[in-house]
Amino acid sequence: MKFFIVDDSASVRAMLANIIEDHGLGEVAGEAEDGSEVYVDELARRNIDILLIDLLMPNRDGIETLREIAPYFEGKIIMVSQVEAKELIGEAYTLGVEHYITKPINQLEVVHIVKKVSDYLQIQRSLNAIHESLRVLGSLKESPSPLKMKNAVPSIVAAGKTVLLELGIYSESGGKDLLDMLSILYAHEKEGNREMPPLKDLFQQVMVKRLGSKTPMDQIQKETKAGEQRVRRAIHQALGHIASIGLTDYSNPKFEKYASKFFDYSHVRLKMIELEKKTAGSSLHTRINIKKFVQVLYNEALEGM
Repeated sequence: MKFFIVDDSASVRAMLANIIEDHGLGEVAGEAEDGSEVYVDELARRNIDILLIDLLMPNRDGIETLREIAPYFEGKIIMVSQVEAKELIGEAYTLGVEHYITKPINQLEVVHIVKKVSDYLQIQRSLNAIHESLRVLGSLKESPSPLKMKNAVPSIVAAGKTVLLELGIYSESGGKDLLDMLSILYAHEKEGNREMPPLKDLFQQVMVKRLGSKTPMDQIQKETKAGEQRVRRAIHQALGHIASIGLTDYSNPKFEKYASKFFDYSHVRLKMIELEKKTAGSSLHTRINIKKFVQVLYNEALEGM
């Protein structure tokens, strides 16, 4: 990944560059101290993948810069600022910002967000490549082949990864369990079984697939329980991610699309209140409807294939 950093503070630029390069996240291919020094053709010439840009700068701020370059920039944008004004942050999101890093710079936050955006960008590019390949194959009007049938399951998994990225849980350990569930559900549907199996059976099928059919049942059952806990934690993380987006910008497209689909509105609202008050609430003990979440995830992945 190639990064371009825009901030009027040389120390902040240096700090971000050091974090990115020390953690092997990519290469800092350029930097500027003001938005007036950022041009979309220059970003393209340097093959910039991710732009990190400060919100407030003396000559041309981040919002003004994004208005000019965002419609033409093909990479991802991360806003960096200590400003917490909801209207400014909300406008930044509407202009295409993927995530928001707060000042003073926190190394763990930067690594987490940059990894998440990088993963999202890589998945998008992989999906674009898949779609282009399918378009070319379709134009050849070939008859169905066993190879195409084999590629059907990875397609549902690739589409599922995109949704998990949107929900902020692609890197969570429960994400792999959820993707394995999608693969199994898709295979069931191809066999004519359109009804979702009981969750216990689904979790168990995931572990059998992962560990092998010859694995002792007591180990399968142990791993099944562990898998359920991983998925439960991942769903709670997704709830927090969606609630944080809604708290910043209630009209954010991601919030509007996913909040009511995946969760009960009351749970989202409680999480938003908890985040707003910056208190540790009881959300980890909130009863999560795992079956609903998996079913919605499956439907969203099908639409994204």
